[in-house]
Amino acid sequence: MGKVPTEKEALKIFVRTVRAYFKKNGRTLPWRDTTDPYHILVSELMLQQTQVERVIPKYHLFLKTFPTLEKLARAPLGDVLRVWVGLGYNRRAKLLHACAQEIITSHKGVFPETYESLLRLPGIGPYTAGALLAFAFNTPHTIIETNIRAVFIYHFFPGKDKVPDAALLPLIERTLDTKNPRIWYAMLMDYGSWIKKEYGNPNRKSAHHGVQKKFEGSVRQIRGAVLRFVSEKSCTTKSLALKASVSHDRLNQVLQELCKEGLIIKKRSVWELP
Repeated sequence: MGKVPTEKEALKIFVRTVRAYFKKNGRTLPWRDTTDPYHILVSELMLQQTQVERVIPKYHLFLKTFPTLEKLARAPLGDVLRVWVGLGYNRRAKLLHACAQEIITSHKGVFPETYESLLRLPGIGPYTAGALLAFAFNTPHTIIETNIRAVFIYHFFPGKDKVPDAALLPLIERTLDTKNPRIWYAMLMDYGSWIKKEYGNPNRKSAHHGVQKKFEGSVRQIRGAVLRFVSEKSCTTKSLALKASVSHDRLNQVLQELCKEGLIIKKRSVWELP
């Protein structure tokens, strides 16, 4: 029987494994070709709960339409939503718009470069703040997201259930490349994506795993349909009900929610983007 490696040795073997995978199979993604924090922010918000393949064309279109933070901040929210429609979770577009406006007005158009100041911006939570530090500024910060979580559960917690992030974070911190976190996190994310495709999703063993609700017929589907129709032209409630094939009661609930969130407005008898 071979010698069981120490924890330090196991971590070194792990790092070599991740690097070897990336060297042969690393993905070329458009947001990896830039360190512009605005571009990184757009990609990070788009990638939340959305597959890479769906994000890439929208990322290019968004930056073509709003090439700078200033252009985005000055654009009407309705224009921003029109470009975003199709990605889903459209509230992210509003938060991105609000974030751009906050950076312009409160930070003179310059992205904050500390974790605490980034967290104070609209739409930026702990992961996004850490991701901006790593990918835009190459500043080491411990972050965790779905693919990173999958890698560490797969390698260090085989056969375990309900693995908390608190158990993963020390390992992520100990293996972090503090000189080049930008590339290291890209390596982890690509490796984690491959693990999920090859072996099934290790995140089912995470204490934080939740089963996503069925999309077909969901409120999320109706919201997306409403915003898509309204982005094309103003619609009455009746026409929306016909287009979305949904009852008036259910539609009215969605319309009121979207209106409250500021994603649509009503002018006289029609609904439209703000």
